[in-house]
Amino acid sequence: MRHTFIALSISLASIMTMAPVIAAANTWQSDVIGVNQSQLTPQHWLSQVTDKTMMSAAQIAAFNKQLIAENEHIVDPLDFASQLTGEQLKAYILSISAVPKSPRFYPNGVALSNKHFAKYLANLNLDAVADNNQVSYAMVVKRSVLRTFPTSDRVLNSGLDNDLDRFQESGLFPGDAVAILHQSADKKWLLVRAYNYLAWAPKADIAVADKATLREFKNNEDFLLVTGAKVNTAYVPDDKTTSQVQLDMGVRLPLVDPQQVPNLLHGQNTYASYVVQLPTRDQQGQLILKSALISRSSDVNLGYLPYTQQHLVKQGFKFLGERYGWGHDYNGRDCTGFVGEIYKSFGLLMPRNSGQQGKGEYGINHRFDNESSEQDKLTTVKQMQVGDLIYIPGHVMMYLGEQDGQPYVIHDVKGLGYNKADGRFYSSSLNGVSVTPLLPLRLSQTQSYLDRTYNIKRIR
Repeated sequence: MRHTFIALSISLASIMTMAPVIAAANTWQSDVIGVNQSQLTPQHWLSQVTDKTMMSAAQIAAFNKQLIAENEHIVDPLDFASQLTGEQLKAYILSISAVPKSPRFYPNGVALSNKHFAKYLANLNLDAVADNNQVSYAMVVKRSVLRTFPTSDRVLNSGLDNDLDRFQESGLFPGDAVAILHQSADKKWLLVRAYNYLAWAPKADIAVADKATLREFKNNEDFLLVTGAKVNTAYVPDDKTTSQVQLDMGVRLPLVDPQQVPNLLHGQNTYASYVVQLPTRDQQGQLILKSALISRSSDVNLGYLPYTQQHLVKQGFKFLGERYGWGHDYNGRDCTGFVGEIYKSFGLLMPRNSGQQGKGEYGINHRFDNESSEQDKLTTVKQMQVGDLIYIPGHVMMYLGEQDGQPYVIHDVKGLGYNKADGRFYSSSLNGVSVTPLLPLRLSQTQSYLDRTYNIKRIR
């Protein structure tokens, strides 16, 4: 299998005037520049990549351990301090729940006033912060959200773009361990620290447990990994907590000991399914682990996938066409959620935000600054390997391979911009997981993605 080092055989000027693909009459066509139908399949790219394992399980464990030790954005929630002073807790609360300096609007166009923010600030429950505050620990029981303030209200930059809820921070998934720092005044929200973020989560989606139980669940080596974009547990007629629970890529659930698996579970024979331990929440908010079925036909794997270029391509394409969701909104994900979930398939942890990823010292980094020339960047682009991550401010892309000397990427992206053959700037939307060539992409008529690239990172 040949290595994925590429040579750009076409000039940058010709790249910038690549035409959108228009097929014959009554067949597929697109305004996305330089992409054909074949390139929208993983098979197109798999011929370029190797199945060689790039990091062993031990190396990945060491990578994660070092990341937790050295990167301030990644923690083990179960190692979070068991007590916080009042000053510490208030600092955590206000680090996420700050009134923005820019105007914010509700979807109906009404601008948020000081009176609106006063309501959200009151729900922070700062008056309940004591001199010493006990931290508890818990597990997420369903796909959930992390919010800037303890509210579900959608808040936008303007009425022009309803897609970007500025109070939406990230997502949580079944089996995620969290530290609980604080409760909102209305007792409906918890300030939680997940492994890569701190924000407010709905209390109804969180189940409290002792650390020993959570560690046993988290560290169980006999587990089922969700490798599809989304997988559901089997339907259960009389138990909503285990019926058709959505599990996203990267979720890992311990398998029930085979000696403890009954022939029938919830009235269904277990022989054609995996039986997993599923976290659920009782009426008192405590964690209850229940047995649940996941069909053997589901896109799952016993343990983590081998970290190979082939699996990087396959995992990325499982999200192709999924709607862009800022901060895991719309039951989807954004650019960093996209790459984060792909790499979770191998057990690799990632910071939440693109800046935290791109500026992080982990991995092998090729950094650029204002003094870097276009040729400096192109030289590094020529040496990219499949799975390398390309960072511009606010966005990340994953390198797929090359065709006709042109590097291609897969990314979860909102906008689409490039210069047409006549030099005019074309602006539209992708708003989903997309395959595109890298070099023609532009933020404006005069500024390309390459101009703004500040790091190309390889996870090793």
